Amino acid sequence: MATANSTKHLTNLDEWRRLGEANIFPPGSRVELIDGEILDMAPIGFNHSGHLNRLNKLLTKLAPDDVIASVQNPLQLGALSEPEPDFMLLKPNDDYYSSRHPTAGDVLLLIEVADSSLTFDQNQKLRLYALHGIPEYWLLNLNDSCLEVYRKPNGEVYAEKTTLHIGDTITLSQLAEINIRMTDIL
Repeated sequence: MATANSTKHLTNLDEWRRLGEANIFPPGSRVELIDGEILDMAPIGFNHSGHLNRLNKLLTKLAPDDVIASVQNPLQLGALSEPEPDFMLLKPNDDYYSSRHPTAGDVLLLIEVADSSLTFDQNQKLRLYALHGIPEYWLLNLNDSCLEVYRKPNGEVYAEKTTLHIGDTITLSQLAEINIRMTDIL
């Protein structure tokens, strides 16, 4: 029974990885480590996966050959967080990140696709990504059919937020040669 003075047991990356190696979570579990807490993530629905497939195909085709596309893979953020963003474009790495997970400094673009997770992605994930200096965070908001673009991390927030709709275009801040029409991703 919890008391007024009870506290959470937070875990770190070492414990998190040992839990995974020990198969503590059932196969197919969707869990992430965020700020030391193990969080259950919502199952991926058809609309979410379809938009992610579209983003993956488009951005992989447009990105320079040495840029690495990463789909729903871990990103190490400090000692207490290892989210699995829906999509990232990563800086080149000779072993394709097979000897370590990428960190914030490796990220050129990070995208979350959100429907049921929208509030979480607009708050906790945004805060986490800003704190760790992710230079460009896109939130593909399926509920409102728009793309929320966050740039210029500043503490726990981004100094710049732009909302794009069908008819708009965007140029990536870290890869200026990539221009995307919203029609191609919404």
